[in-house]
Amino acid sequence: MIENKVAYITGGTKGIGFGIAKILLENGVSVAFSGRKRDDVEKAENELQQYSKNVLGIVSDVRSLESEQEAVKYVVEKFGRLDFVIANAGLGVFKPVDELSAEEWNDMIDTNLTGVFYTLKASVEELKKTEGYYITVSSLAGTNFFENGTGYNASKFGVVGFTQAAMIDLRKYNIKSTVIMPGSVATNFNGNIPSEKDEWKIQPEDMGNLVLDILKMNPRVLPSKIEFRATKPAN
Repeated sequence: MIENKVAYITGGTKGIGFGIAKILLENGVSVAFSGRKRDDVEKAENELQQYSKNVLGIVSDVRSLESEQEAVKYVVEKFGRLDFVIANAGLGVFKPVDELSAEEWNDMIDTNLTGVFYTLKASVEELKKTEGYYITVSSLAGTNFFENGTGYNASKFGVVGFTQAAMIDLRKYNIKSTVIMPGSVATNFNGNIPSEKDEWKIQPEDMGNLVLDILKMNPRVLPSKIEFRATKPAN
């Protein structure tokens, strides 16, 4: 049963994170989510309250361990526990390796990979108390390299490896860990504006329903890595 459990989602102001928050709220989970920009956090919190009042928006930056520690502290102060952590925050810059700047590289690694570690580091002691669940959002780019993808591939390959190794470390505490590797999702990622042309893609709510299914699985089951694809490519 997941009703009355508490989830914390990074990168929850829009796209995949927002879709996951919506579905969990609709299914009785109290949800805290974070984002870097206060305006985005406040807007998302107001929108999510139509699904449940048990929602908390937090301004946090996954690139900072201290920021994530404060975020987890707020979650526990508000809801009294923490059962599920979904490390979703991410960004992408796609350029040939000789044109990719050191700043762009560092921002992707710090957000997409180090941020995943910081989120777990900040929350693991609370997850031990509840024998909780830690889910990361990587990408099919976490096993498939492509042109102009050096920084993004490196970060997402890293998330897959990190989550798989963390799964082994955390099992002795009865904490589960799963990495989700979605294909094309209809979000604002990389400057995209979702429209009818994106109907063939995975929708944010599809990601939410997948997370819901994972959390509802029998306790004896641990899907450690899930590739999540659209049924057909773009026309």
